[in-house]
Amino acid sequence: MHKEYLYSSVFADHIKDHIEVQREAGFSFDTSAYWLYRFDQFCCDNNVVAAIVTKELYESWAVKADAETKTTQNSRLQALRSFCVYLISIGIPAYVPKNLPRPEKVVPYLMKDDDIREFFKQVDYYDTVYDILPFRRMAKEYKVIFRLIYCCGLRNNEACSLRAENIDLQEGIITLYGSKGRKDRLVYLSDDLCNLCNEYASWINRQFTIPPEWFFPGKDPRKHIPKTSLDRKFNEFWNNTETSKVCDKKPTVHSLRHAFVIKRINTWVESDIPLHVMMPYLSRYLGHMSPIETYYYYHQTEDTFQTVHRKDIVSERVIPEVRYEG
Repeated sequence: MHKEYLYSSVFADHIKDHIEVQREAGFSFDTSAYWLYRFDQFCCDNNVVAAIVTKELYESWAVKADAETKTTQNSRLQALRSFCVYLISIGIPAYVPKNLPRPEKVVPYLMKDDDIREFFKQVDYYDTVYDILPFRRMAKEYKVIFRLIYCCGLRNNEACSLRAENIDLQEGIITLYGSKGRKDRLVYLSDDLCNLCNEYASWINRQFTIPPEWFFPGKDPRKHIPKTSLDRKFNEFWNNTETSKVCDKKPTVHSLRHAFVIKRINTWVESDIPLHVMMPYLSRYLGHMSPIETYYYYHQTEDTFQTVHRKDIVSERVIPEVRYEG
């Protein structure tokens, strides 16, 4: 399910056709659709009357806003550049820049075990406070969906858009279709998580005359819980933790997926399970293109070096200690 925007500039029909082509090719294209809507509104506000993306039009749209990050600027210009390439493919002149502003490399905050425990303490407290619909329903959804993301390493959008028919609570298997990179995969649930999902599913189905299509329905049950709502609620729960008061960085929902990867790999290392054997399985489980993507999650944490150092019984023999003699 995609959010639909009302395009109204001279580019409206071309933008809609471009988005349709991309989605037929298997891409969700939601972020680009949003940025093209913003570009569409920009054209309306500036009285653009010719359906041609000139260099002047492109550069006026490309100007970085004061509060905008380079990453956001790069994202919206990527969307426009893709649209310009499409225009050229159908015979309409368009300016295509050779280079785009490079996005910032942001080192994420890596949640530790204590952070995870504090966070879920806030999630569970919220479930006990709200006993009035629709807040009670949303509270129960948060209690399950955040655990599903952490315990299974799901992406935010994968959890939000999970269809009820795609989670088999008898076998404990989630089937994800068309995830990032247009890949399908199976995700297995632990017994305790499966039991929690079963309890939640039984409760949620009692709230509706007709069981909802989505495992996590939004306030409008015809739609799934929006990703933005999950982001906002994550921030609220995190800001209520003690750690947030002394932390100079702020985690995101994606940090739960990141924490899952770190915890899984550290457990294997501590148990002397060879990573070269297990990493391809973990990579497939996460929906990564290759183990290299999965290793990228792991190398950013200090726990990596502590864990490896504890298990390293070879380096001291191979690389002797160097003593300085003045």
